[in-house]
Amino acid sequence: MSFQRIPPSGRHAILPFLFLASASLMLLPGAEPARPRTFANPLNLDYRFMVDQPSRREAADPAIVLFGDDYYLFASKSGGYWHSKDLLDWTFVVSSDLPIEAYAPAVMVYNNTLYYTACNIGLYKTTDPKSGKWEFVSQTFNVGDPDLFADDDGRVYLYYGLSYNGAISGMELDAKNQFKPIGEPWVCFRANYAQHGWERRGDDNLGAATGNLFQEGPWLEGSWMTKHNGTYYLQYASPGTEYRTYADGVYTASSPRGPFTYSPSSPFSFKPTGFITGAGHSGTFADKQGRYWHIATMVISMKHQFERRLGLFPVGFDTSGVLHMNTLFGDYPQAAPHDRKGDSLDTFAGWMLLSFGKKAQASSSIETLGPEKAFDEDIKTYWSARTANAGEWLSVDLGKTCRLEAIQVNFAEHESTTLGRTAGLHHQYRLESSLDGKTWQLLADRSSNLKDVPHDYLQLPTPATARYVRLTNVQMPAGGPFSVRDLRLFGSGEGKPPAAAPAFEVHRDSSDPRNAVIRWTMSRDTEGYIVRYGIAPGQLYHSYEVRGQKELSVHGLNRETDYYFTVDAFNDSGWTPGTQTLPSPAVSAR
Repeated sequence: MSFQRIPPSGRHAILPFLFLASASLMLLPGAEPARPRTFANPLNLDYRFMVDQPSRREAADPAIVLFGDDYYLFASKSGGYWHSKDLLDWTFVVSSDLPIEAYAPAVMVYNNTLYYTACNIGLYKTTDPKSGKWEFVSQTFNVGDPDLFADDDGRVYLYYGLSYNGAISGMELDAKNQFKPIGEPWVCFRANYAQHGWERRGDDNLGAATGNLFQEGPWLEGSWMTKHNGTYYLQYASPGTEYRTYADGVYTASSPRGPFTYSPSSPFSFKPTGFITGAGHSGTFADKQGRYWHIATMVISMKHQFERRLGLFPVGFDTSGVLHMNTLFGDYPQAAPHDRKGDSLDTFAGWMLLSFGKKAQASSSIETLGPEKAFDEDIKTYWSARTANAGEWLSVDLGKTCRLEAIQVNFAEHESTTLGRTAGLHHQYRLESSLDGKTWQLLADRSSNLKDVPHDYLQLPTPATARYVRLTNVQMPAGGPFSVRDLRLFGSGEGKPPAAAPAFEVHRDSSDPRNAVIRWTMSRDTEGYIVRYGIAPGQLYHSYEVRGQKELSVHGLNRETDYYFTVDAFNDSGWTPGTQTLPSPAVSAR
């Protein structure tokens, strides 16, 4: 992947053509509606409220498969599944035939039939998933976190594993005999946190306490097999779903039975920083054009350990066969999947975040949940008004006139009371802009919206010039007060990107090469930094987004792997990639 210094106005050819990305948005007079062209993570799905207390939303352990001309998305605890033509607009399907409450769904297309399983439920099939009608096949296996894989030769395999410091295993299934296991299962690989720093538990990969017990070892889970150019890529998740460092690693083999070799570029799916973090227990799939994507579990884990969301990221295989994913600015606006250019993993639309840390006001606030929490780039925190009354509002002063391109409204569920998938859940609101904080213009009117949009993403039909933006409640669902995790505004500060990326240094821990510290020189024209690294100068596939600090400690390196680092700079007007790459050898192995 190559980079150049860019302002957000020149990033993609799609930018002159502005589209809305949310149904039921009332456009400004004279604007013509068009199909969506950008999106932002987390995906704006009607995430189900769980059926038990506390009231909270959840979706996790996702799988997407292309069946016919439709994509089908399955996720744990969703009460059903979704289908879509374009990976953007999703229609929900309820099925009374599936034991849908089981965790970790797995799907497979085999002989023009869609097969489904999950933890310990047996196997189901359908030829018409839109109907919600499924047929029970058999229950010849009972495993945790299953993955079904149909090879090119017609043979079928099941991979599985869900245990503390455990293993990923596999078995072959007999497709001609109710998918019964053939022979004995085999162990593909085991957890190895002593070598793989990213497998260590905790938000910082330094271990974490479970009750009164401190542990470093991971939960090894979430297997997924992908075959590409004759190589088998067996993916797995670690160290635990509640951590910012939740990620996917990969082993490769020339046979579905192994032996499997660890990829030193692991974890290939990794997003430890940003508005929403985590990218583990995922599914890799090819779209209609043959380009690969990764649908991943992302972390909130505040009301409950399993409070989670879903994110969609581009993945691919480089010329060395290395499976890698792009999470750079991965929760900023991205080009729609059908507008992705060839096999490029660069889908960033080029619009920068304008609202971070800016001065905020509100109609009312609950103590400790002030309006500043809606502009802190942290999905785990939120602002809450005192009531759910129409007219409660949240506003932000960007500090200067900016060009506004897109808005993401991330609602919170403070003191919600809803349990289960309930009819009538819909957010209704208005967005306005102002140049002086006194005279307001309508940006978007969602007061007639009838859909559940917990992470509503709106691409404006035309760019707006604004200094102030105000969000006003019309109706807040789920029984709690009007509350917002973050009101995120994207576009350009109409200035210049940072003049240069910073000088920096890397210090690998000689006593434990799983750790390193990166330090750089801060500059006035920079709001934040991106630390990118990887196993070769042309393979800097991992990234951390850092604001307000001049050093970063990482603890997720592979002990015996040499790395290379660079540091980029960004502000509200663009992004300047680093021009210097420094090596960081695995010192203990020398």
